[in-house]
Amino acid sequence: MVTLKSLLGMGVLVGFVAIVGGAIVGFGGPLAGVAFTLGVIAVYAVLRDIEIGFWGVIGVVCLLPFATLPIDIGLTPTFLDLALGSVVGVWILGVVTGQQRTIVTAPITLPLLIFIVVAIFAFIFGLNNGPLTSNLLRRFAELILSLGFVLIVVDYCRTWDRLERLVKVILLAGAAAAAIGIFLWLLPADLTNTLLNLLTRLGYPGGFVIRYIEENPELAERAIGTSVDPNAFGGLLLMIGALAGPHLLAARPLFRRWQVWGLFGLIALALLLTFSRGAMAGLMVGLFFVLVVRYRRWLPGLILVGIVGVGLIFILPENTPIIGDYVSRAVAGLEGEDLATQMRVGEYRDAIELIRRYPLFGVGFAGSPDLDLYLGVAMVYLTIGQQMGVLGLLAFVAVIGTTFAYAFVHRHSFKQDARRDPTWLGLHAAVAGGLTAGIFDHYLFNIDFHHAVTIFWLLVGLAVAATRLGEAANNSAAKQK
Repeated sequence: MVTLKSLLGMGVLVGFVAIVGGAIVGFGGPLAGVAFTLGVIAVYAVLRDIEIGFWGVIGVVCLLPFATLPIDIGLTPTFLDLALGSVVGVWILGVVTGQQRTIVTAPITLPLLIFIVVAIFAFIFGLNNGPLTSNLLRRFAELILSLGFVLIVVDYCRTWDRLERLVKVILLAGAAAAAIGIFLWLLPADLTNTLLNLLTRLGYPGGFVIRYIEENPELAERAIGTSVDPNAFGGLLLMIGALAGPHLLAARPLFRRWQVWGLFGLIALALLLTFSRGAMAGLMVGLFFVLVVRYRRWLPGLILVGIVGVGLIFILPENTPIIGDYVSRAVAGLEGEDLATQMRVGEYRDAIELIRRYPLFGVGFAGSPDLDLYLGVAMVYLTIGQQMGVLGLLAFVAVIGTTFAYAFVHRHSFKQDARRDPTWLGLHAAVAGGLTAGIFDHYLFNIDFHHAVTIFWLLVGLAVAATRLGEAANNSAAKQK
């Protein structure tokens, strides 16, 4: 029944939106007005069903990670800010208004909160090392938002159906991102560059954005999709590929088996075209994790097949398309001969020295206080050590250690569950793969790559939620006996 009070409230809300929208159109132009309208529609959709907000977060991360709204209010909100902010805002609104009377937690909650607190302290203590700009403040807030998002994911995934739907969306969005990356890579470079420059209207960088191995146009082009950076694109693909891995062999995969193989094939091919050695190593570790945990009896045969396959690859001529470039790049990396590897070694040395000088909370996120050392290193763990010190690194280890220890304790809850096991296993494989890639790059904890940070912590949250659901199901079955 519609009451006078509800009508008045609706009228006030409509009036407020109309006034704000009119002001935005007046100052920002028609494009800003369209963006505002789309934003209102998005928020309304999330208010109706918060799961749509989760889908939006996943879609933006995979397909338009650097897109921004055409609005400048001292800072420029991104699509991901809008999607993530909508989910967090609606969740908080539900708690504050009493519509949600309980909050589901897991063992990861305490170490994660400690990690967030250490990050905030490191940020505050490091403000003397550089200017506090609106951009820095926004990006740090995005980092905290992505970390806190884990708690919302755990709370939201109260049923396996909810968790399973989110995993399906991740797999489909990842395959779509892979397909776009392959398509753009196959096109002539000039045409690909022209198409990617259309995204400048959404805040993407313009100019010549095609990437090559060692930034040398005479070497192979690297697939970037809409992720700008080939290594970050590879990181996204490796985690989603590892997530899909267990479903290739599962008795009850999330999709039909041929569909799973198709999704995985797209992702693996796009990952290969990024020429990201760290991402490929991450995928291999993720898949190896699956074999060790659940398919040990197949391990000797698969290792033999892998050895034969690698041997065949290495005896191919050096001018073999794609494979030849990939092998030569991998060998150069192992021998420390290529420029990227040599730069990384220098970065590691400087990062360790910076941590030695500022061991407790690091130097924060604004910059380095010492002119002879810079902030930035191609490794997640040293990046955390630089910015948050040893305390931050220990807190991160505690979060990840809790995630896998929790899974290990309850691993038997999934062994005989043909439906839940591949998804639970894939989520942990994705996290393991991401952690491996973190040895070679920093995008999973880099405030300039908000989407990469978000997808990693989303997968952590889903992995913990999956373990919690398995534990609850096991406890319920025990009580019934």
